[in-house]
Amino acid sequence: MSIMDKLKKNSKVDYTSILADSKFFNEKDMVPTDVPMINVALSGSVDGGLAPGLTVLAGPSKHFKTSFALIMAAAYLKKYDDAVLLFYDSEFGSPQAYFENYSIDTTRVLHTPITNVEELKFDIIAQLEGLDRNDKVVIVIDSVGNLASKKELDDAINEKSVADMSRAKALKGLFRMTTPYLNMKNIPLIAVNHTYQEIGLFPKAVVSGGTGIYYSADNIWILGRQQDKVGTEIKGYHFVINVEKSRYVKEKSKIPISVSWDGGVQHWSGLLDAALSGNYVSKPSVGWYCRVDKTTGELVDPKVREKDTLSADFWKPIMEDTDFKQYLTNKYSIVNNVINLDKMDQH
Repeated sequence: MSIMDKLKKNSKVDYTSILADSKFFNEKDMVPTDVPMINVALSGSVDGGLAPGLTVLAGPSKHFKTSFALIMAAAYLKKYDDAVLLFYDSEFGSPQAYFENYSIDTTRVLHTPITNVEELKFDIIAQLEGLDRNDKVVIVIDSVGNLASKKELDDAINEKSVADMSRAKALKGLFRMTTPYLNMKNIPLIAVNHTYQEIGLFPKAVVSGGTGIYYSADNIWILGRQQDKVGTEIKGYHFVINVEKSRYVKEKSKIPISVSWDGGVQHWSGLLDAALSGNYVSKPSVGWYCRVDKTTGELVDPKVREKDTLSADFWKPIMEDTDFKQYLTNKYSIVNNVINLDKMDQH
C-alpha cells in the first residue's frame, strides 16, 4: 500500500481525496445568468457565473442589491428544475411580486424571517448540516447589514442603552462556520450587505460587518450608481459593479450594468466599454458606434447610436466570435494571469 493510500484510508474526514481528483476543484458548478457582464463580474468569463461559496453584494440603499441577488438565484432555479431558494429575510422589502418579476416560482422559495445574527447562524447551520452535495439549494440573505446581534436585541428589550461590541464577532463566526459547508456541499450563498463611508481625507466605501465577511467571501461587490436621464426625466440607472474582492476576477475591476424603468436590466449592458477597448467596436464619430471586422480592421455598417447597441442584432455577431470571449477573460480574469514565481525570482 502506498503512502497516499494509507493517508486516504486513515483520514476521518469525508470527501478526502487526491487533489487531482478533488470534487471541490474539478467539479466547480458555475451557473450563468442571462446578463453576460454579470457573469464576467462573478467569474471572469461570459460563460461562467454564480459559483458555490459566499458572494457579498454591498452598497447604499436602493442600489439594486436585492435585484442582483434575485437575478442570480433565478438563474440557479432555471438551471435546476428541483432546486430551492432558501431566502433569509430581515428587511421584508421583497414582496411576492418582486420574485415573480424575475420569473421565480414562489412555491420554490422557502422564506425564513430572521431578527438577529444568532438566529440566522443557528438556522443556516442546521439547514446546511442536513443537506448533501447532490441537493440543489441557493441561499440569499437580505440582509446581513440590517441584522442586529442577539445582545443588541436583548438590551433593547431590557431597556439598556449600552454599546454593543458583539455584532462583528457574531457575523465573523457566522461566515466562518458556513464557508466550509458551502464549498463542500456545492451551495452558493448570496448575502446583501450595507456600506459606510470611511472617515478620512479621501473617504471610501467600506463593507459593514467587520473583517469576517472579507475573509470568508469568494466575491465582494460594492455597487455604485448614476442616474440615466433624458433631459430632466430619469429613465433608469447606470449601476457600476466595483469588484472589491474575488477569487476569479481582477480586484478593482469596474463593470457597468444599466437598468431602465421600462425594460429592467439591459441584457447587453457593460459590453460596450470592453469592446471599445479591444477594438471590437469603434466610435467613428461622436455619438455613433459600429462593429469592427477583426480580420480586415474595417468598420462594419450600419453605424448606430449608443442606445441601439443594446440589442441582440448588434452583439450576437461579436459574441459568436470566440476571440472576443477570450479577450474578456484575459481582461477581467485572474485565472489566466497567475503570477510566475520563476520570473519573479529573476528580479
